[in-house]
Amino acid sequence: MPAPESLDYEIVDVFAPRAFAGNPLAVVFGADALSTEQCQALAFEFHLSETSFVCAPTEPGADYRVRIFTPFAELPFAGHPSVGAAHTLVRTGRLTAGTLRQECGVGVLDVTVDEDGAQLTGGRPTLEDGPAADELAAAVGLSAADTTGLPSEVAGCGLPFAYLSVAPGMVDRAAPDQAALDALGVGEGVSVLSWDAATSTAYARVFAGDLMWNEDPATGSAALGTGVWLVECGLLAGEGTSSYRVRQGEKLGRSSVLECTVTAEGGRAVAATVRGAVVPIASGRIRVPG
Repeated sequence: MPAPESLDYEIVDVFAPRAFAGNPLAVVFGADALSTEQCQALAFEFHLSETSFVCAPTEPGADYRVRIFTPFAELPFAGHPSVGAAHTLVRTGRLTAGTLRQECGVGVLDVTVDEDGAQLTGGRPTLEDGPAADELAAAVGLSAADTTGLPSEVAGCGLPFAYLSVAPGMVDRAAPDQAALDALGVGEGVSVLSWDAATSTAYARVFAGDLMWNEDPATGSAALGTGVWLVECGLLAGEGTSSYRVRQGEKLGRSSVLECTVTAEGGRAVAATVRGAVVPIASGRIRVPG
């Protein structure tokens, strides 16, 4: 089937407490006939951290399929493109509110959509050793004295991130060194965070490898992995379901709020969710590359 000359799209802000906050996302509809090269060219044209391309599902039980691209690469999974695409499909009348089954590169995942936003259930939690905290700190422009002594594990629920725990006030001083981070091989990115146990809130800045180690204003996949890391470090309960919040994007002037849960058994995370609001910003049609 040849690709049409142009396609409908929407721009939305995801994990956004208001318009022009959170993480902007382009959602392109009817993308089944697009090649990988065409998707990549359109994602580069939008030049947002990610673009979701919505297609018909290919897996049994899925309601739709989404391909997720940064300006530079395709991702198997990401949080804000999943939340934003699902909510936009419902808001525009293409699907009905409730629990949707989203097909993506890591399988078929549940996304529950209501009027204000959506909650995404991540994939299977993973956990592995990361680089030494002092090495990771140096790669983001900090020192060992800025860290809290917690391990810098690599955790995720579909997309792995390294987590560096630093003292309050040090998060905003992080300045990533692209070559140093590449040399460490720290999964898809690094979350530099401080943890407030009294409010169960992490204040985080996330630097993504697929964004050439630039900063991302809201990262649902990293927020999911945060729960896995918090359980591993003993900062959240090793049994049952705990709620936590991630604040992100404030250094960029795009404050974001990610409401999360993590479920643990025997001291290890077995599931996690992330929820956020989605605010529509713009809509139109975009020409398809030849």
